[in-house]
Amino acid sequence: MTGRARETRLLLTGWSLHLPGIAEFDGAPPEKAATVLGRKGLLYKEPSTRLALCAVHRALGYEPGQRATGPIETGTAVVACSNLGNVETVAKVTRAVEAEGGRAVSVLDAPNVSPNVVASTVALWFGFGGPNLMLCSGSTAGLAGLRMASLLLRSGRATRVVLVGAEPEDEIASILHDGPLRSGSACAILEPWRENAGHVVVDVDPVAPAPRRTVGPGGFDVKERWGDFYGAHGVVELALAAHLAVTEGEGRVGIGPRRPDGGPLVTVTEHSDEMGYR
Repeated sequence: MTGRARETRLLLTGWSLHLPGIAEFDGAPPEKAATVLGRKGLLYKEPSTRLALCAVHRALGYEPGQRATGPIETGTAVVACSNLGNVETVAKVTRAVEAEGGRAVSVLDAPNVSPNVVASTVALWFGFGGPNLMLCSGSTAGLAGLRMASLLLRSGRATRVVLVGAEPEDEIASILHDGPLRSGSACAILEPWRENAGHVVVDVDPVAPAPRRTVGPGGFDVKERWGDFYGAHGVVELALAAHLAVTEGEGRVGIGPRRPDGGPLVTVTEHSDEMGYR
């Protein structure tokens, strides 16, 4: 393994796009998440949490209603990206406290006030016992999540990272976003790069050759075509790039924004001899 490969490449061993209302990647809306996850345990779960659970479920290749079994996976970390995932509950609880005091808050609502609720619920639901992080850093949260996943893997803090992004489409979130917000989720499962792994490669600091297609401005612009997924946007782009690279046979797909020299900051490539990864 070369030094550059160790620093810049990751394996993408699973991915999913769970985007209600978008034909090719249509998925159950939050109120129908039981069709994917099964009914048990969904009571009082946030819409964004339900969407995130669905995306991870699909990325893991689970059958509808299948649940995780076996011991806790201490090497699997969760990095979740969502800026407005629980704001509706925060507003609801705040109003209840203001009107009637703390005793008016439901014990089932209270845990959802935590900003980490999406990441922690994913970890508990699937039995992931590694580091558990929530990123709420605006429209770049998804790409920040990819960098965080890379750090966790390179430092040995995790042997696998489940990167998931989800945003709701409720009234409070849309007001705070100051514009239309698209409900949806996506997931990418990442591992340290190793030679001859036979998986999809994510390069976070790529060099030539140039990609065949680009996800972002000048290529398949997710925001223009589908809408703004805000905090989940970067994860949606990453999962879409994997789909285009593998399922649609594009081979190498870049993810914007581009560097000043015209190259993409991130590429997703189907692993093969011709692409120089062996």
